[in-house]
Amino acid sequence: MYGVSVAVGQRARRSLTLTPEHVETYARLTGDRNPLHFDEAFAARTTFGKLVVQGGLTTGLLHALVAMDLPGPGTVFLSQNWKFTAPVSIGDTITAEAEVVSVHATKPVCQLRVRVSRQTGETVLEGEAWCYTLKAGG
Repeated sequence: MYGVSVAVGQRARRSLTLTPEHVETYARLTGDRNPLHFDEAFAARTTFGKLVVQGGLTTGLLHALVAMDLPGPGTVFLSQNWKFTAPVSIGDTITAEAEVVSVHATKPVCQLRVRVSRQTGETVLEGEAWCYTLKAGG
């Protein structure tokens, strides 16, 4: 059902293991062929020391979480304020988490605390987002 309500304290999470196919598909869709994602020799000479995945793959998991899990179908972002705190590599399993921290009293709008971590528990992204849940047919 679209337009479901949410309450402060609700949480959801979603995980994804990143593969070379994810990196290539994202590059085909967006044109992001930064050598940090494809050139091992280049990446080895950077502070990362190895290939990293596009940041859009990390944030994309948050998009899926919001659109499918919490608040769920029909939800769009109004704003996002997050920072990347560590790089993500091919082979990492990342987990996106969201928690409802406020709900508007008269509109289908909520504020989420968001975090993405890797399999080691290290945070790779943190911040907040405001979401609006559309109601079908209205």
